[in-house]
Amino acid sequence: MSTLTTPATRSTETGLTAAQNAAVVCDLAPLGIISISGTDAGVFLQGQLSADVIGLPPGECRYGSFNSPKGRMLANFVLWRHQAAEDDFCLLLPMELVAPIAKRLAMYRLRAKASIADVSSHTLRLGIGGPEGDRALNAAFGVAPAPFESTTVGDATLLGLPGPRFIVLVPQASADATREKISAHAASGEFDVWQWLTIRAGVPVITAVTQDSLVAQTANWDVLGGIDFKKGCYTGQEIIARMQYLGRLKERTFLFHADVTLVTSGERIFSAAFAEQPCGTVINSASAPGGGCDLLAVLQISAAELGDARLGSPNGPPLMALPLPYAIPAGVAPRGRSA
Repeated sequence: MSTLTTPATRSTETGLTAAQNAAVVCDLAPLGIISISGTDAGVFLQGQLSADVIGLPPGECRYGSFNSPKGRMLANFVLWRHQAAEDDFCLLLPMELVAPIAKRLAMYRLRAKASIADVSSHTLRLGIGGPEGDRALNAAFGVAPAPFESTTVGDATLLGLPGPRFIVLVPQASADATREKISAHAASGEFDVWQWLTIRAGVPVITAVTQDSLVAQTANWDVLGGIDFKKGCYTGQEIIARMQYLGRLKERTFLFHADVTLVTSGERIFSAAFAEQPCGTVINSASAPGGGCDLLAVLQISAAELGDARLGSPNGPPLMALPLPYAIPAGVAPRGRSA
């Protein structure tokens, strides 16, 4: 039976080819921006987020997370400080979480002089990636920031992320001119292509399906630099620190390929080591170049070591392990309390 090829399918295939071999630009409309500004914004966020907000200088960006009091991730994001306003911070995260996370942050604000706003509609958000992504960005803007660097060129803010991947943010008034400038040097891709680039960078993204279900370390957030263990207290910090220093981590996030056309976030994973009981959960997935899907999933480490993970049921499609672009630390025995 032949597979129906639609214009959307052809667009994704073209974008994936560019992402794999050249440069691609993707509209990041499914991601939104929360702005936190005011004289107390830094101190307020320091007590809520896993990242060191006060220590974040202009000219840098970093990963962070907002966690429940039980230490489970409610959202993770890219965080940066406006270079022109030191008391103005922004979070880039899935649009479906913007309103609930802004509302929840506001619950903790109390008397802090900080305003919290969804500014997504004010800004065009584009993602550039692929092996020639830096060349495309240099051609368009004259600069390509290194990972976790941020810079401004005119009214554009450029963020560098591992991958390498780049985010371009401009006011809506400059949207058309910016699209035209970048499109001269990069092929166009759907948001699914950006998701594939993010997955291959080994960076899980919390969505509504996986919200409030993962302790940060199981999402490799410690390896990716999204947790600062020296910054002091923040919401969920006690559980996250206890896991780091006193616990034995039994789950981690791993990269897989599945020869299926669709994998949904939240789908369960099985292994013979756990019989009929699920031992993992898909966090993110996206169509892969050449067919099938690549995905990030949190999985019991013992099941990952056995190498027989299957999707959806004990007899479901097998998952082929792919190498992450970073090393996962070896597990260590928990430190006992002194007598």
